[in-house]
Amino acid sequence: MELEAIPGVGAKTAAALRELDDPAATVESGDVAAIARAPGVNEARAARIARGAIRRRHGDDGRVLATDRARELYREAIDLLRERTVTDYAAKRLETFYPSASASRIEEAQSFAAAAAARDPDPAVREALADCAPLSDPPTVRVRDRCLATADAETLARAESAVPELSVETVEDARDVSELGRSYASVIVLDESFAGLDVEGDVVVRPDALDSPAETVPERLLAFFAENRERLEAAAAVHEAAAAAGDPVSEDGPPVDLDRLRDALSRLDDDGTIAGDAELDRLTAAVDDLDAGVSTAASVADDRLREAIRERDVTIEGTDFLSLVEQGARVDSLLDRELADEYDEAVDAARDHLADALRLEPEEAELAERVFGGDPSFPVDHDESAVSRLRTELSAARDRRAATLKADLASDLGDLREPVEALVRDALELDVELAIARFARDFDCTLPEVVGPDGGDAGDDASGGFRIEGGRSPLLDVDFADAEPVDYAVSGATLLSGVNSGGKTSTLDLVALVVVLAQMGMPVPAESATVERFEEVHYYAKSQGTLDAGAFEATLRDFGDLVDGADGRLVLVDELESITEPGASAKIIAGILEALDEQDATAVFVSHLAREISDAADFAVAVDGIEAEGLVDGELRVNRSPKKGHLARSTPELIVEKLADDRGGEFYGDLLEKF
Repeated sequence: MELEAIPGVGAKTAAALRELDDPAATVESGDVAAIARAPGVNEARAARIARGAIRRRHGDDGRVLATDRARELYREAIDLLRERTVTDYAAKRLETFYPSASASRIEEAQSFAAAAAARDPDPAVREALADCAPLSDPPTVRVRDRCLATADAETLARAESAVPELSVETVEDARDVSELGRSYASVIVLDESFAGLDVEGDVVVRPDALDSPAETVPERLLAFFAENRERLEAAAAVHEAAAAAGDPVSEDGPPVDLDRLRDALSRLDDDGTIAGDAELDRLTAAVDDLDAGVSTAASVADDRLREAIRERDVTIEGTDFLSLVEQGARVDSLLDRELADEYDEAVDAARDHLADALRLEPEEAELAERVFGGDPSFPVDHDESAVSRLRTELSAARDRRAATLKADLASDLGDLREPVEALVRDALELDVELAIARFARDFDCTLPEVVGPDGGDAGDDASGGFRIEGGRSPLLDVDFADAEPVDYAVSGATLLSGVNSGGKTSTLDLVALVVVLAQMGMPVPAESATVERFEEVHYYAKSQGTLDAGAFEATLRDFGDLVDGADGRLVLVDELESITEPGASAKIIAGILEALDEQDATAVFVSHLAREISDAADFAVAVDGIEAEGLVDGELRVNRSPKKGHLARSTPELIVEKLADDRGGEFYGDLLEKF
């Protein structure tokens, strides 16, 4: 796939996407979290890239939402879905669903939505989702006890790029390698020409080291798992909660053995180091505590000697002798002559204390014995070179142990890398599905039938336009349970009449919402619905007052462009007559409807001038009406479902009729006849 061919992806974004392991497959997958791992690409941008890839895959180059009000309805629809998500990921992922004119895209989205709507949004699963988040890449780990070595400049450049965690050193011969062996705990030579090299230190020749970075630098893999520990544990909890609720994330179960994953994570510290190994802990503590241990051991020896001196009779009184010693007098010969046994016992006590304090193994304790035992002295002195040698040996043992454990753990985790990606992705996708399921339940939704123009995808009995049965709008300023159901179907150009506040605008909103959701592939808030697959949706909201000459001209130009080739379009217009005086408005609307009728477009124009428009039009304009059943205590009682082929009575007519019935008289009767 050419990344630049994706709508909205330029050269800079394509370069960032190429940093991903498999950029084409990642973008094609629609995985917003995976796309967002490209440098400089946030989740909102990733959602747009995924949407662009979907459009390209389906050859979906059109833009269904053709007006500001149509785009507002889409945002309101998306917001209704997003409000039912738990994770930020799901909120962004839902934006990859958009109103499409592509039959294959709508079918694909409907298939996803149908499976999602069958989900059970269990509260325990939603609670588990609260801690779920996309995986992230950790910062590059610097490993300082290991290096790569090569004599080849090209290999050096490749190594620096492939394994930025390690230093890459230039060598020319065995002497250079030997020097590196003394400076690093381990050296990996990349050149086969050094095979058979015999130098001191942990030096191996591995020409294939760059091909298996997990073995060369296991810290990379361990850092990834350490960075994402909480995310992995949260995803595991989601899978377990869903399974316990009887609605598993996948029929095949989690893509990874969760017990195995948790066991591996328990062996890893938050900083990517090994945890839970007693021997490594012992060696690490021994290195860290060595200086303090030597100091304390020396104090033990000093205390033993001090007590012995106080208790012994020597040529110099013990108290005076102690005073001389503490003033710095040379007493090695006196100690050797008078307190040889006691000195040896004190040194032995120091050695034992050091070995016990550091929990040294027998071979390590032998090195520790050299720390004490030189010429007799008081205070007891120690051999700094012996301390340094012991530190070196303990550090080397610690590093070898850590390297072995890291390699073992990286080996255990290596084949879990891709499965845990799927583990987290599936958990996050579940949130998307549960949001759709909640939306479908909250608004009593059904999956609509989306047909081609003139019903071409649904058989001979179908027709174009739209048909909604039992539709209720979640956008009304009332509780959804209190919204009255609406039945409405239109094919062709139609006028919608009705009393003020009778629900004409909310009916247009319902139609637009159902069409937009249907072409997104989503369930719609209705008992049933059939929607033509419209190429464009034009929704014009009610104008706020009469327009001046310039704005009026611009509006007419918009409608002139609209009727120029209006095949496959849905046009919804709310009280266009408000833009100018009623007489002119009726003629203009009649002309627009004539053009739309010639193009076989589907249109609903809300107007109080239905009679005047019908008179001005040169074809039989369909007129539907939202009929008011009457006034009850000054309030309109309305049948919200438009009545086909019916010019609805106006509010003034209802009031005159009520007065004629209540008060009688010739005046009210004459007025009523004029309607």
